[in-house]
Amino acid sequence: MSTVEARATAEAREPGVRSKSNSPRQIPVVGVVTEDEDAQSALKPMDLNRVIKLLEETDKADLEEKQLKAVKILVQNYQNGFPLRDLVQIFKILNLCAGKIGHQPHFIESAYSILKLCGLPFLKKKVSDEITYAEDTANSIALLGDLMKVPSSELRIQICKCIVDFYHAEPPKKHIPGYQQASSSYKIQMAEVGGLAKTMVQSLTLLDNQLVEKLWVLKALQHLSTSEVNCTLMMQAQAASSICAHLNDPDPSGQLLFRSSEILWNLLEKSPKEEIIRQLSNLECLLALKEIFKHLFMRGFSHYDRQLRNDILVITTIIAQNPEAPMIECGFTRDLILFATFNEVKSQNPLVKGLKLSNSYEDFELKKLLFNIIVILCKDLPTVQLLIDGKVVLALFTYVKKPEKHKIIEWSAAQYEELQLHAIATLSSVAPLLIEEYMLCQGNARILAFLEWCESEDSFFSHGNSFHGTGGRGNKFAHMRYTLRLLRAMVYLQDETVNNDLCEKRTIQQLIGIFKNTISKSNDKEEAIVLEIQSDILLILSGLCEHNIPRKEIFGTEGVDVILHVLKTDPKKFQSGLGYIVLLFSTLDSIWCCILGCYPSEDYFLEKEGIFLLLDLLALNQKKFCNLILGIMVEFCDNPKTTVHVNSWRGKKDQTAASLLIKLWRKEEKELGVKRDKHGKIIDTKKPLFTSFQEEQNIMPLPADCPTVAVMDVAENIRAKIYAVLGKLDFENLPGLSAEDFVTLCIIHRYLDFKIGEIWNEIYEEIKLEKLRPVTTDKSILEAITTASENIGKMVASLQSEMIESQARQDIQNEQRVYAKIQATHKQRDLANKSWENFLARTSNAKNLKKAKRLQEKAIESSRYNERPPNAIFHQTDIKGLNTTCFIAWQIDPCWIRVYLVSSSRHNLALIAKLVPSGRVVTLESTPARLVGGPLADTDIALKKLPIRGGALQRVKAVKIIDEPKKNVLT
Repeated sequence: MSTVEARATAEAREPGVRSKSNSPRQIPVVGVVTEDEDAQSALKPMDLNRVIKLLEETDKADLEEKQLKAVKILVQNYQNGFPLRDLVQIFKILNLCAGKIGHQPHFIESAYSILKLCGLPFLKKKVSDEITYAEDTANSIALLGDLMKVPSSELRIQICKCIVDFYHAEPPKKHIPGYQQASSSYKIQMAEVGGLAKTMVQSLTLLDNQLVEKLWVLKALQHLSTSEVNCTLMMQAQAASSICAHLNDPDPSGQLLFRSSEILWNLLEKSPKEEIIRQLSNLECLLALKEIFKHLFMRGFSHYDRQLRNDILVITTIIAQNPEAPMIECGFTRDLILFATFNEVKSQNPLVKGLKLSNSYEDFELKKLLFNIIVILCKDLPTVQLLIDGKVVLALFTYVKKPEKHKIIEWSAAQYEELQLHAIATLSSVAPLLIEEYMLCQGNARILAFLEWCESEDSFFSHGNSFHGTGGRGNKFAHMRYTLRLLRAMVYLQDETVNNDLCEKRTIQQLIGIFKNTISKSNDKEEAIVLEIQSDILLILSGLCEHNIPRKEIFGTEGVDVILHVLKTDPKKFQSGLGYIVLLFSTLDSIWCCILGCYPSEDYFLEKEGIFLLLDLLALNQKKFCNLILGIMVEFCDNPKTTVHVNSWRGKKDQTAASLLIKLWRKEEKELGVKRDKHGKIIDTKKPLFTSFQEEQNIMPLPADCPTVAVMDVAENIRAKIYAVLGKLDFENLPGLSAEDFVTLCIIHRYLDFKIGEIWNEIYEEIKLEKLRPVTTDKSILEAITTASENIGKMVASLQSEMIESQARQDIQNEQRVYAKIQATHKQRDLANKSWENFLARTSNAKNLKKAKRLQEKAIESSRYNERPPNAIFHQTDIKGLNTTCFIAWQIDPCWIRVYLVSSSRHNLALIAKLVPSGRVVTLESTPARLVGGPLADTDIALKKLPIRGGALQRVKAVKIIDEPKKNVLT
């Protein structure tokens, strides 16, 4: 019968399963199970205790045969797997069989058969059996590790196979009525609980010269090490060192190295890394790694060998991070340096004679890993001499050059670019340790020439691959970034030989030019890398110009323009996360190092409103750079021209620089927890500057060279810098301050006095704690100083109280003025309304008009003299023929009101003056002649004399009313 037919027959025998045929009609097949088959598949109840008792007996004759027969029956009964409820008894039977192997070899087969069945999935009768029998199962599985002590190769191999089967569980061959298979991960979990991995590691010591058994144990450990719990257990059993020490053991199959390296990888990834590194950092392990790496490097040609070689190198790199690892003592460091540089620097060492790396992916990765391990090894100072001997700097500098066209190289263009960037990054770590070699290789000249190529418009397409090439696709920004990092590392050594050589080669001018070019070339895609380049340029310039006036003069106005360009950046970008904050810090550092101290540069910076830009940044109230800006301001205020610029600055809502600084002081004190009342007044006159941190700290006697808490407070916040800036601006003439600002200014003005008193108080308290008794004179002086400090606090508090009270009085007066103005406005409005009502009454009712005229005439008569003075001339006040009434035309303008009069009688003019409401300027004029022909057109006077231009006599009267708070002036 073929395999397919047998499978079909087996499927047909299973109840409830339909077999498929090629015919369109499917006929159901009913499986028939005979009683014999059902009996074979069912688990027969078996008295396991009787088997155990039988195996424990030792006195009866032909006992061995009965024992073997009983075990055989047990194996036949449980051929489909062991139930969880019987595991304890079964493993006890297994343990008894294993114990008899030493004297009765026939029991090997019995133990082997039971172990073979252990590889099958366990069976459970109830769903809860996995939880109910969890402890028994874990203890039973743990016995497998103990059985490795049995001196039987066959048994040990079967134990390992059984463990491997945990991870490759096969379903039972037959269905057992009343039982179901335990979950596939159940055995794995129980192995973790039982600590099987630990005992398996310990069993390796029993297999020194037994390669086959050792390979099976490593295979089992390889599976077990996929779990973090098992890796921790293996670590406790010193698995890393015991496995690594035997990496170089002879093994024709190559499995030992492969499985061991896989286990080491898992241990490094899934258990405490530091402990694994510590276990591997011994001479025996490193010697084994060294020999196997050399063997694979020189004689490994297959793809598998190269991958394994790289894995070993990565493990070595991780171990090299431990400074206590004896890398130099075992000779591994020297060999690694040789392998890293033999392609670039010719060597006569037999290890590399005839060796050549290909452009395969594995060899390319090897080259990068060797560069990487050099960076790690150079952190150990004894390695420096080996780096010199290996000519590492010269080898790495072979990559710091522009790519040569038409030259055959062993790497592809993308690979060479990546190696070039990696080599420059490696130089940033190595070159600062080897300054002499760096100068011998003309490092500065090479770097500046490479920077010139990076800046040029040379046709070059960057692939931008890998970590180092980020942001550099299609341009040279990645090359420029790593070259500038290398230059920055050398400049910050503050080695005069290196820095003088750079300045002689016009580095300052070249860097300023590069910065300007990056401004014009950058776009949104490369913004992050351009910002990093600009930050590095400014840091390099800071390192070159610091404490050197001639170099600051070379920096000059072009450098100041660069700094001003950065300071004008939109403040919103400082929150974008693209490196603008780093650029700003670099810029502020450049102001400090490249401008301050050079008066021409300072004057140019002031002339270009640089102080205004700094104050604009300070007004952003960003704590991270306030301290640095204030430090710059303190230094700038030494320049006498600075004060005018600072006092001229205006922020939002016309805020002055002094007001801004005082506001920063209040905010700083609030964050520090300084005690102030709601008006900012001093509460504790004995400790007016004490912060909450100082309150919590108890005063302790300290050595004379250790700063106390009061001294450290000066450096840890910005109050001292604010005091220094305001002091240089002159406390007495600060513009734009409010009453609250003046209250705070009283404290700032006395900051130095308060701080001195605070320090003397600390000295006095330390003397008390040390139980020293000063002489009478010293004691009286200390008390006088303390009292004087407290008196200053009381004086400042008193002055603050006066200011607060004065301001309160001023506020009341201002309020009263406002209320008076409002009252006058309402009164004037009421008068205007009343006048208007009277006017409407007169114009709409003749009786009221006559009454008003009678009252007016009466008033006029009462104002006259009762007796006519001698020689007086009488003038008639009424004009005959005047029949018109008052007509008013209003022309309204935002600034003035013009009123045209038809009638020119005096009483009408007076009436209009009363009707005009309060305003800024009111102009009263006669009605233009073009409207009515003149003011006397209809009177008898018009008939007496003709005008030159025709019409009646014309005269214009102008009346202006000037607005006053309480009266109108008629002119």
